[in-house]
Amino acid sequence: MLHINPKMLGRLEELEADLLARLRQAEGENWLGEVEGINLTLTFLRGKREETQRRARRPTVELGIPARRLPGAG
Repeated sequence: MLHINPKMLGRLEELEADLLARLRQAEGENWLGEVEGINLTLTFLRGKREETQRRARRPTVELGIPARRLPGAG
C-alpha cells in the first residue's frame, strides 16, 4: 500500500488540476474511454488525498527504542 507523504499534498492538487483540464478536453472531443479513465484516476487521487489528510491529523506515537536483553536476565 502506497502512503503519500503529507508534504506532497500540494503535488496532488497540481495533478488534480491537470486531470481536470484533460477531462474537459476529452469531454469536448467526445473521447468516452478517456473520460472514463480520467474519472477513475480522479477518484483514486481524491481517495489518496483524503487518506493522507486523515493520517496527517493523527498524532504520532513514540514507541521508543527496545532495550537489549542481557543473557541470563529474564
